[in-house]
Amino acid sequence: MRLPNLLASRRGRLTAFFLLYITEGIPLGFAATAVATQLRRQGVGPAEIGAFVGSFYLPWAFKWAFGPFVDVFRSQRFGHRRGWILLTQLVMILTLVSLVAVPLPQGLWLFTAILLVHNTFGAIQDVAIDSLAVNTLSEDERGLANGLMFAGAAVGQAVGGSGVLLMVAYTGFAPSFFFVAGAIAVVTLFVVLPLKEPMVLEGAAAVAHSARDAWRAAGREMKQFAVDSFRSFVGTRGALNGVFFALLPAGAMSLGLALQTNLAVELGMPDDEVGALNLWTSIISAGAMVVGGWLSDKLGRRPTLFVYLVTMSLPVLYLMWVLQQHGYVMPRAPGGTPMPELVRALWHASLAYAVFQGLMYGTRSAIMMDITNPRVAATQFTAYMAMMNLAIAIAAQWQGIAVEAWGYPVTLLVDAITGPLCVLLLPSMKRQLVFSDALAARRSRNCAIALGVCCLAWLPYWADHQAFGRAQPIMAVFFTLVFIASALFLLAGREVLADAAGAWRRAALWIAPLLFAMYARNWLDKLSGVPPLYLAAQALTFLVPAAAGLVLLALASRDWAASGDMQPAHTT
Repeated sequence: MRLPNLLASRRGRLTAFFLLYITEGIPLGFAATAVATQLRRQGVGPAEIGAFVGSFYLPWAFKWAFGPFVDVFRSQRFGHRRGWILLTQLVMILTLVSLVAVPLPQGLWLFTAILLVHNTFGAIQDVAIDSLAVNTLSEDERGLANGLMFAGAAVGQAVGGSGVLLMVAYTGFAPSFFFVAGAIAVVTLFVVLPLKEPMVLEGAAAVAHSARDAWRAAGREMKQFAVDSFRSFVGTRGALNGVFFALLPAGAMSLGLALQTNLAVELGMPDDEVGALNLWTSIISAGAMVVGGWLSDKLGRRPTLFVYLVTMSLPVLYLMWVLQQHGYVMPRAPGGTPMPELVRALWHASLAYAVFQGLMYGTRSAIMMDITNPRVAATQFTAYMAMMNLAIAIAAQWQGIAVEAWGYPVTLLVDAITGPLCVLLLPSMKRQLVFSDALAARRSRNCAIALGVCCLAWLPYWADHQAFGRAQPIMAVFFTLVFIASALFLLAGREVLADAAGAWRRAALWIAPLLFAMYARNWLDKLSGVPPLYLAAQALTFLVPAAAGLVLLALASRDWAASGDMQPAHTT
């Protein structure tokens, strides 16, 4: 029996993209909910679980880098985007099945590494699916299709998270890997394989290019992405504030990350109840997304988003107060006496939080569209979304560390206070009429100076970081963000300045990867048994930020206004 090509009809296309997005949501729900729950039951600490969940989001923060490769490398036999989807889903299935052989918690590092590979291919799949959607959906189908795609991702997260936890009570945890891999394989066999992607003439021509030409084309696309993103971000005050808005927490985030499942396990909730909690919060949040978007259209995006972001802290503060009243401060070993009063409080707080978080999600993306330049909409909006994923990864990490250092109440309080800080940026994030003004060059210089000073500030901090005591987790997260932002600025700034950067252009290219590698400082102690390597690594933790700070300050002194990429753009 020949299976239908779903791209051949309107109903088929909508069905295909709904099902394809389910395969994107399943691994996320599986790792962030089901696996995180099992790790806590096996005695893994909140800090390690936070790092595990955070690493799972990292590939999505850099998925923009995969776009050029999906664009220029294509298969004549399997189809351009269809070939990428087949390849990525095959790798996703194989990596999930291979996890069965990894013992937990002893092999957590290997488990995390394999899941990181898995999610990298998941992010590449997302790029390929979006590209296929752009090239096959007609204009009158795109609105409904996007709604169905987000719904598919939500369904996938529920299947991979709640579905697995509800199943574990009957089958144990090991079979869940085959269940999740099988769910993806079903879509591969019955949806992706029968697809017949329309041939595009430019794609046929691109197949004839040599591998060297393809790599060069990918490099050119990445450079153009860097220039377009940089120019759009510094073009107006609102667009630049959008960068900080995307990198800051989107309200209090603790009840939407691993902290919730960690606490649920410690309070004695069985797997099926944790699964039910996750399922109900997903359903409530999905409904609130629709309501939040509708209200923002009626009442204005900035006022409604302000209310949503602030009210997300209320359930977090309520849970903090209840935990403090019951003397539940530091993490406890799973398997203790059940605490029904605190379980009820967690249910109430989580369900209320799902309402406010859903309202926020229904509005946040829309306000980012308001400050996006239509001429480079795909580039700028993709970059904003990538930064938001980076913010989630960082939040998951610092909260896990903070719980072990400060306890639950203090971590929740810090989250409730720092989460809404992004609302201070909302007044400038208005719908734009001009997308590049005369102040763009000044903003570029100011950003270079600010990042350079922050990199240099690392030197006195790291020399005496033990003095910060329990504040170290917050400082560590701050400098991680500084190093990532500095690396991206160097890579994009050197392309924008071009020859105007002088010798600093090459220096920026060498320093940027080393700044990304500064994240490895978290495992510096593992080299203590090899003194020469340990001393060399310690030296690099000082030298790299120092060099980065000097290069950034040097770039700030260059003539940004002379760059053609910094000239004011036309109004729209």
